[in-house]
Amino acid sequence: MTPVQAPPSRVPLYLSLLVAFHIAIVIASNYLVQLPINLLGFHSTWGAFSFPFIFLATDLTVRLIGKQPARRVITRAMLPALVASYVVGVLFHEGRFNGWDSLSDFNTFVFRIAFASFAAYVLGQLLDIQVFDRIRQQSRAWWLAPAAASVFGQALDTAAFFSIAFWRSQDAFMAANWGEIAVVDYVIKLAVSLLLFVPAYGVMLAAIVRAMRTPPATAAA
Repeated sequence: MTPVQAPPSRVPLYLSLLVAFHIAIVIASNYLVQLPINLLGFHSTWGAFSFPFIFLATDLTVRLIGKQPARRVITRAMLPALVASYVVGVLFHEGRFNGWDSLSDFNTFVFRIAFASFAAYVLGQLLDIQVFDRIRQQSRAWWLAPAAASVFGQALDTAAFFSIAFWRSQDAFMAANWGEIAVVDYVIKLAVSLLLFVPAYGVMLAAIVRAMRTPPATAAA
């Protein structure tokens, strides 16, 4: 695919939108990971279906703006995501609204999940950026970089999150099943990424490239 980059004047806007998007997905995933599901007899959580959106956004960021701006997105999003994840996690612990008074007491269980998400997010995204940027410079196949980045980035993200959040957790179910849930979670996220988000990456990138190359007069017409 022909190289293309976003106009420098639009980069600050894109970065702000991406930071907000990352924070929103982290918050949603931290809530959804508390909701277990059973798929073909295997334990998993609804968070497996939401988090791959971040990898799609990150890969498009690297492709259109560059590796360093993509890292700035991670830097700006990680601390607000940690705080917001904790607040939302306490308010909606176990999938129900617990009232504003629940914030008055520090919840170590929810904070552990929020911190695990913080660590996994930073590690997984930085690895995703590195793998994606390296492969896109060496291969002309548009799909190879996002596919490889998903394989490695999501593996590290999943392993870090579940081991930090649920190893010897006070939640007996998660403490007993986090290894199985992590494997199933990774398989689901990888399947969603490779079957849906990698093709979506190609479609969105092509659409963005066409939009960026359309003369203003033509676009207005």
